[in-house]
Amino acid sequence: MSEKILVIGANGQIGTELVTALRAVHGAAQVIACDINDPGYAIRHSGPFEFSNVLDKENLHHIFDKHQPTQVYLLAAMLSATGEQKPKLAWDLNMTGLLNILDYAVEFKVGKVFWPSSIAVFGTHSPQYHTPQYCVMDPNTVYGFSKLAGERWCEYYHNKYGVDVRSIRYPGLIGWRASPGGGTTDYAVHIFHEAIKKGSYQSFLSADTELPMMYMDDAIRATLELMDAPAEKLTIRSSYNLAGISFTPRTLAEEIKKHLPGFEMSYADNDPRQAIADSWPKSIDDSYSAKDWGWKIEFDLPRMTEDMLSNLKRVYGG
Repeated sequence: MSEKILVIGANGQIGTELVTALRAVHGAAQVIACDINDPGYAIRHSGPFEFSNVLDKENLHHIFDKHQPTQVYLLAAMLSATGEQKPKLAWDLNMTGLLNILDYAVEFKVGKVFWPSSIAVFGTHSPQYHTPQYCVMDPNTVYGFSKLAGERWCEYYHNKYGVDVRSIRYPGLIGWRASPGGGTTDYAVHIFHEAIKKGSYQSFLSADTELPMMYMDDAIRATLELMDAPAEKLTIRSSYNLAGISFTPRTLAEEIKKHLPGFEMSYADNDPRQAIADSWPKSIDDSYSAKDWGWKIEFDLPRMTEDMLSNLKRVYGG
C-alpha cells in the first residue's frame, strides 16, 4: 500500500529537509507539505501544498478528510527562546496543536504519527552528563514543559487509543538548507553563515557552554529510521533520547578556524538564552535508540563542519 503523508510545519528547519527526503522516498505526489505560511519555491512547486494552522480544527479536519493520510509528521511548534517571549501562545501552539493532531489520528485511523520532543524536557536536576532515558525531568521553560506534557499525551494516546505515535528528543540541530527557528542552540547554525559572510561571529552563549548537537542529515535519517522501524521493536512511546555530538562554542570556533584561519569569535554577556542552555544536558545517553531501532550517528564535528562550510560557500557564491 502506498503511503499518503502529511508534514505539518513544513517550512521550518526540520520540515524543509524532511519534506524533500520523504518525497525522494515516496514520490512527490504522496507527500503533502502543510504550513501556516507560503513556503519556499522548492517545497511549493515540487509537490502538493496546503495552508494549515494546527489551532484551526475545522481547517485541519478538511485537510485530513481530503487527503486521508497514512502518516502525519507534526513539526509546527514555538521553540525555546521565542517561547519565553510569548509563553501562553507557545503553550497553546505546542499543546493544543498536538492534541488536535492526535484526535484526528484516532478519527481518521492514521497509521503512524511523528512528533518531535527535545532535550528541553530535562532540567536543572536532571543528570548533566550522559543524561539517561529515564530520570528527573524538571524543565524551566514553556517549550520544555510543553514538550514534556506532549510526551505524556503521546504515550497516553498510544496506550488508550492505539495510536502508533513515535517521537525523538532532538538535541540542537545544525543544517545549511534552512534558517533556525528561534531556539537556544541556534548559534551553532548562525556561526557558519557569519564565518563565511563576515569572518567573525559573536556567540550569545558563553565559550564553554557544552550542549548536545546533531547535524541535520543525521536527524532526518534518524527520523525516517524510527518511522520505518517495526512497531513491535519499539519500547518507548513517550520520546526516545537521541545523541549526536557535544561541543562548546569555543570548540566549534576552533574547528571552523581549521578551514577559515582568519575567523574571529567573541561572546556576548547576559543573554537570556544562557540560563536556558545552563539547565540543559551536556551529553545524552541514547542506548534505547541504539537497541530498539539500530540508531548510530554518522557525522562527527570535523565531518559536519567541513560539510556545512562546503555547502554554504556554494550558497554564498564561493
